[in-house]
Amino acid sequence: MQMLYNSDNFAVVAFEVPAREAAPVAAEAEGALTRGGYEIVDKFSRKEIYLEGAMAESFKAGVEALIQTSPSVEEIDAYIERFASLMHQPLVLH
Repeated sequence: MQMLYNSDNFAVVAFEVPAREAAPVAAEAEGALTRGGYEIVDKFSRKEIYLEGAMAESFKAGVEALIQTSPSVEEIDAYIERFASLMHQPLVLH
């Protein structure tokens, strides 16, 4: 788990899990095959979403393209806000 982004509005955390937990050395030798995704938390609506698979790859590609333009916090938040309509899971703190 790695915190990637944290603003007043959103937090984004990356989760990476080895693709083959039984053989982590083999997975590393084959090009670091991993699975995982991104958890996005909307701090104001207190909702979250976990993106994995194709949706996570799309999110990552969008963020990488955005970073090339040296964005402001507002521009990053605006990009993340595109995913807010998908957030249905209420945020629960333990």
